[in-house]
Parts: sequence; C-alpha cells; structure tokens
Amino acid sequence: MTLSAKADAPPPFERVIELHGPGLLRFCAARVGSERAEDCFQETMLSALRGYDRVRDAGAIRSWLYSIAARKAIDIHRARARFPQPVDDPEPLAATHDAPVVEDEIWARVRALPEKQRQAVTLRYLADLSHREIAEVMQTSEPAARRNVFEGLRRLRREAGARASHGSGESPVQGA
Repeated sequence: MTLSAKADAPPPFERVIELHGPGLLRFCAARVGSERAEDCFQETMLSALRGYDRVRDAGAIRSWLYSIAARKAIDIHRARARFPQPVDDPEPLAATHDAPVVEDEIWARVRALPEKQRQAVTLRYLADLSHREIAEVMQTSEPAARRNVFEGLRRLRREAGARASHGSGESPVQGA
C-alpha cells in the first residue's frame, strides 16, 4: 500500500468500531439475547479484524460486518444446541456496556420468527439496513429480502392483534 490513501479506501478499523459497534452490539443482542450478545460481538470483531485487510469497498463495510455478525449468531445458536441447558436459570448478568440491550417483549417475539424473517426484520429495524444491504447480508435477492421483512412484520402484527383481542377481556361481538 502506498503512503497516500485512496479516497475510497476503508477507514482505520478503530473508526469502523466507533461507527458500527453500538449497532452491531444491539443486533447481536436481538439475535442471541443479552446474555450472549457481548460474546457474539467480540467474535464478530475478531473475525472482521482478521479479514479487514482484504476489504476493498469502503461502502460495503456495514453490510459486511452485519454478515459476519449474522453468521456468528448462528454459530452461537448451534453451540448452545450442542450443550445441555441448566435446569435452574442463573441470574442474568448486568450489562456493562453503554449501548442499550434490546430485551423487551417485541424482540422476544422477533426472535421467535422463522430464521429468514427474524434475520430480515432484525437487520431492517435494528441495524437500519436497506433492503439491498439486507439482501447482501442474507445472500439473497433484494425482492426476497423485502418479502422476508414483509412476512415477518405481517406475522408479528397478526400475533399482536390476536393477543390484543384475547387479552382485552371484551367480547369480540358488541353487546354480547
């Protein structure tokens, strides 16, 4: 590499962490839960650091990082499935980072979606990726990415509507 940096050359890796780290950590928390989020994030950053010298397009760094994080989340789920789960759940560890960890009811429902829908919805609304970037991360077409987001949202809305009508205590028929 020459001493003069190209205009489209990737920024230093430290700058990439500053720009994308908080969003990646939230993405990891939404994918694997708060108890494994930091492990997933660290594995993502280590993998990204190992391959950063091969990055040629500075504009693709964001989707590249989220692709790595998505694969690391899958690895964590696979590893979790191989080991027996404890009978008594230990107290969750307190978060020690500045980025908020998404652990509310809606994200629990998102984690219950089928894999493609879960990944697409998480990338769209937590990572704020475009449909094109989602397609790159998921290695699919842009229409397929758009459809996965749509189907995931439709399923979430349907479930929320069903819970609202059953949980209100009111009869669905007026005057009944």
